[in-house]
Amino acid sequence: MNTLIASVILLALFISIRITTKTIEKIGISRSVSPYRIKYISKTLSLSLIVFYLILLVTFLGIEYSQISIFLSSLFAVLGVALFAQWSILSNITASLIIFFGFPYRVGDHIQVVDKDDDIRGVIVEIALFHVLIKRGDDLITYPNTLILQKAVIKKMDSTKIDVN
Repeated sequence: MNTLIASVILLALFISIRITTKTIEKIGISRSVSPYRIKYISKTLSLSLIVFYLILLVTFLGIEYSQISIFLSSLFAVLGVALFAQWSILSNITASLIIFFGFPYRVGDHIQVVDKDDDIRGVIVEIALFHVLIKRGDDLITYPNTLILQKAVIKKMDSTKIDVN
């Protein structure tokens, strides 16, 4: 019986991953997102599905909560220390997910990031996992995803309005 339950859960996992991957690809293509970002988002959501289905599998197999809680508390202690030390990495990954689904700007758009000290003007060259690359003249500016979500960004509808040189 446990083998049957495990088989059904694993089958559901593979089907869920396939459906999620195909859906992300369709969304990405319809929004003109780079293949690199589509692959990254698919992998991130697939990993989340794997964790969810592993928890489901462990629950249905009847493994005692005390065994699971010892393992998970140890795992979360290590992850907590690692993620606290690297908080900016975690926030940039989260920002990357938000940018994938809700960022109104695309590669090739002329933008201006409004900052009190120095506005950044240029053309979006790439939207990567941790940053957005903005080309201004001969310079390539790396702007963190978390900051681009926190700042006002103006999309220039007429490319002549922005001086990228």
